[in-house]
Amino acid sequence: MRGRMLGRSKIVERIVSWFIPDTAILGRTEWELARIFVFTHIFGPLIAQPMWIYLYLATPRVSYRLVVMACAICGFWLLPFVLRRTGSIRLSAACSFQLLTAASLFGTYHYGGFSSPFLPWLVVSLMLGLFYLSKQAGFVLAVFAANVAIFLAVVIQTGFPHRIPVAELRVSGWLSLAASMVYMTWMALYYARIIGLRTELELEIERQRATAIELEKARSVAEDASEARTSFFSKMSHELRTPLNAIIGYSDILLEDCQAEPDVATQRVSDITRINAAGRHLLSLVSDVLDINRIEKDVIDVEVTEFTLGSLADDVVATATAMVEKNGNTFLVHCPHRGYRLRTDAKKLRQILLNLLGNAGKFTENGVVRLELRIDFHSHDDQLVAIVSDTGIGIAPEALPRLFTDYEQADPSIFNRFGGTGLGLALSRKLSILLGGDIAVTSQLRQGTRFTVTVPAHLQSESLTPAPGFSPAGEGAVAT
Repeated sequence: MRGRMLGRSKIVERIVSWFIPDTAILGRTEWELARIFVFTHIFGPLIAQPMWIYLYLATPRVSYRLVVMACAICGFWLLPFVLRRTGSIRLSAACSFQLLTAASLFGTYHYGGFSSPFLPWLVVSLMLGLFYLSKQAGFVLAVFAANVAIFLAVVIQTGFPHRIPVAELRVSGWLSLAASMVYMTWMALYYARIIGLRTELELEIERQRATAIELEKARSVAEDASEARTSFFSKMSHELRTPLNAIIGYSDILLEDCQAEPDVATQRVSDITRINAAGRHLLSLVSDVLDINRIEKDVIDVEVTEFTLGSLADDVVATATAMVEKNGNTFLVHCPHRGYRLRTDAKKLRQILLNLLGNAGKFTENGVVRLELRIDFHSHDDQLVAIVSDTGIGIAPEALPRLFTDYEQADPSIFNRFGGTGLGLALSRKLSILLGGDIAVTSQLRQGTRFTVTVPAHLQSESLTPAPGFSPAGEGAVAT
């Protein structure tokens, strides 16, 4: 039984929804009003049919008055089609209001006068107009008053015809009262539903307003925190870089003095070298943090210069060879387009490659680290492709999605084994995006990792000649 009722309810919903065109621009409240309108104008005339049928039985003669009343009652079935055709709930409701007002007054005049069973529908018509056209209440009252004035003028002029005795209209009166009560009950139920929807909407608006206030507070707190962080990084830049530069500078001087005095103890040279290396490493970490902060604050600039791919390769190899080969690795470099000139930020490109090569050397022991620099030529834009691959420990598949997150490392145990802060890859990714490119990574555990950097080259190919060549890879490196 419940399934049948649900099925019938779905059928009614489909019928009602069909009369509301998709092209109609209706708010949530207007949409509910449209649904009420269609529902009451489909089923409302059904409960009013017994009224004109009873009139026909009371006067078994078809007159124009009976035809008008029957057409008026059945005419309400046409109004949902008006809504579907025009998409305007206001126009359809205005037609319904006028039709019901006119039909009520016409029935009151010809059937019973002020004791007519049709008179209660005059009140229903006014409520109907105000219900659907609440924003045009003045228009509704004016039209209603004009109809009543015309009716009263006709009554004063001609009086009521009294074609059917009032006693014979008693049954029709009960039918009219029952039909109007059912109709008004429908309207009341749907009105209560609309009020409920408006209440829910007001509550939702209040929740959104409260959320907006909280968001504004959070935004203000975030801005204050951002300003405080910027101030902190600015101070840290001075407070950390100054002593670090002093440590590195004095250690460089001590190393030069040691080289000038051959009899200096080897252990002392080793200690000073470690101090120098530790200072430079710490300075690079501080620089990474500051660079990431500057990128996030959108205050880092791209310094576009023109240089050859070969000069970039030589610079990177000269700096990276020591840190790549310290674990017994072989460093292979392949650069087939050394003579090509690029226009981009050489310093940031160098930083990206050094970060990737530093990681490759750190996570590879007695293996191979390979750097490939080439140009991919396209009709719309030439691309610089830099590939850094190694035969190291590799990266687990589940760790790849968070690989470029600030302060994240692929495995928590990596810090204990290899150290690091998890900033190098994050900074490299941000710098690549800043240069208009990106970084892709593929890896397999215990087989190695491959990073591919792709950035626009902005080549001036008309002034260059392809010249395959090899970059010097330093002592112990093999060029291919």
